[in-house]
Amino acid sequence: MKIEQIYTGCLAQGAYYIESNGEVAVIDPLREVQPYLDRAAQDDAKIKYVLETHFHADFVSGHLDLAEKTGAAIVYGPNAKTGFKAHIATDGEVLKLGNITIKVLHTPGHTMESTCYLLSDEDGKESAIFTGDTLFIGDVGRPDLAQKSDLTMADLAGHLFDSLRNKVMTLPDDVTVYPAHGAGSACGKNMSKETVSTIGAQKATNYALRADMTKPEFVHEVTDGLMAPPKYFPENVRLNKEGYTSFDEVMKRGAQALSPRAFEEAVNATGALMLDVRHENLFHKGFIPNSIFIGLGGHFAPWVGALVADVNQPLALIVEPGQAEEAITRLSRVGFDNVVGFLDGGIEAWKNAGMELDVFDSITAEQLAENLKEYGPDNVIDVRKPSEFAAEHVKDVESVPLDFINDYMGDLDRTKQYFVHCAGGYRSMIAASILKSRGFEKIVDIKGGFKAIQESGKFETTDYVCPNTLKRQKEKAIIA
Repeated sequence: MKIEQIYTGCLAQGAYYIESNGEVAVIDPLREVQPYLDRAAQDDAKIKYVLETHFHADFVSGHLDLAEKTGAAIVYGPNAKTGFKAHIATDGEVLKLGNITIKVLHTPGHTMESTCYLLSDEDGKESAIFTGDTLFIGDVGRPDLAQKSDLTMADLAGHLFDSLRNKVMTLPDDVTVYPAHGAGSACGKNMSKETVSTIGAQKATNYALRADMTKPEFVHEVTDGLMAPPKYFPENVRLNKEGYTSFDEVMKRGAQALSPRAFEEAVNATGALMLDVRHENLFHKGFIPNSIFIGLGGHFAPWVGALVADVNQPLALIVEPGQAEEAITRLSRVGFDNVVGFLDGGIEAWKNAGMELDVFDSITAEQLAENLKEYGPDNVIDVRKPSEFAAEHVKDVESVPLDFINDYMGDLDRTKQYFVHCAGGYRSMIAASILKSRGFEKIVDIKGGFKAIQESGKFETTDYVCPNTLKRQKEKAIIA
């Protein structure tokens, strides 16, 4: 028997490859399925099952393409309704895989079809559980992503409490826990950087699994402090339920190398958003006017999903040589399939063609301190998350979380000088590019972000968050 966790840092997502006696199950596969096909071929094994723990909101699964290419059965737990052929398993149903078995444990709460898969080894010993978004390391799944008119967030949290107590916490302490996500995912709020644990360790350390916790306490603690989910989540759920274009077709359509003139014509003809995925240090030195920066070096796909309102938005990519395929792949993982092509030769080709370029001003923390002798702290925009801002920030500065910058746009003054920072520089460059594309001309990025601000010793910082900031955050759909 083999169990392999295939972890993708950009999405903080874990897929699983399980092989026994020539038969394979893949749990929660990513959109591009060739790695699973290659892995099975290496083992001279056949993929028998594609097991889905639930309808994912944060990424588009590869279940359809993998089933199409292998003939494997797509399996969901009870309550799942799909627009394609799938086996809807019953609670307690046992699936045979080579010399091992996988038991279906229906664990509603994160969503109503959420299901865990309990693996028993060749000797019949319960040895591992694949928990999807029901149980994370250090956290549990958020219960606000599948609400219906007759089912509240508190109702879902109550179901999750029961599922954990009755189906998961009753397992032996030495059962290995394999979750679908780790730290950085928007599917929970306190996830550990660790991606594997045990039932016993989680009962000892996970706040949501305290033995003395009542259901009302659980509901309160699990729902308290959630940020509103990214806006692309519902569309990803729809694609996972109803179906989508094959990844091969998405790649073929998007991997079109366009000359500078053809690139410009494609943007004008399709209304494509110009998305620059290079490193932030390259972007600020020269970029195409009105392009948006979201670099491949960070949590690229989730940020695109959070900041680009429509997954059907045409996209024209500005990349470094060799980056186009990676960018198209990672966009497809969150349902952005409408790439019209990429700029052949990148910014150098654009420059050599005599096309217009723009640049960003970027200053050090020390230079910011000098500038603030003329400007007030309300000219500084902190785009970190509310929790980061609450922990420590420059006194009296403005909190504009990047996740919700489009919602805050109407509160900002296009004639005003703004100095933008995040923790280290990646998110502030995203924010600065969005603001500039929307007509904010006086935007300056702070090199090194809040870390550099702290190290400069030139600013008074505080953890006090004024009531007006909290009020704005609630108005912008941040659940405080």
